Amino acid sequence: MILFSIIFQEYERAVIFRLGRVKRGGAVGPGLFFIVPCMDEIRVTDLRTVSFDVPPQEILTKDSVTVAVDAVVYYKISSPLSAVCNVADYAKSTKLLAATTLRNILGTKNLAEILSDRESIATHLLEILDTATDPWGVKVERVEVKDVKLPKELQRAMAAEAEATR
Repeated sequence: MILFSIIFQEYERAVIFRLGRVKRGGAVGPGLFFIVPCMDEIRVTDLRTVSFDVPPQEILTKDSVTVAVDAVVYYKISSPLSAVCNVADYAKSTKLLAATTLRNILGTKNLAEILSDRESIATHLLEILDTATDPWGVKVERVEVKDVKLPKELQRAMAAEAEATR
């Protein structure tokens, strides 16, 4: 019988499948592990915090203003076994969920609320994303709304209105 040895870093965990079933004990690591070629399949997960940009989402606000909003999401794997077994691609699924949740939440807000309450919007997004990703073994740690881009015409109109009031 031929064995291969694999070394996992402190921040890595591996889920080993032997003949398609999860090997007893769940995720393994860090350290040195032996696998049987042609019988074992390994899926390695990184436990460090990962960040990604949510691409700018064109959103029609409650008061019918079109804005482009982007955000940053920070997450990490809390359960490697769930991340590998419960969802096909946890990273892609988390990104798609963040984009759709951002659109859904901001579509219920007025322009003034979006511009002034970024912290409360980010907190609300965090709660929703974390609840939704728990079964996937993903812990969303932080959400930051980066930028709110207004159309040029609206910027000019707001500037003219502010100048007229002065």
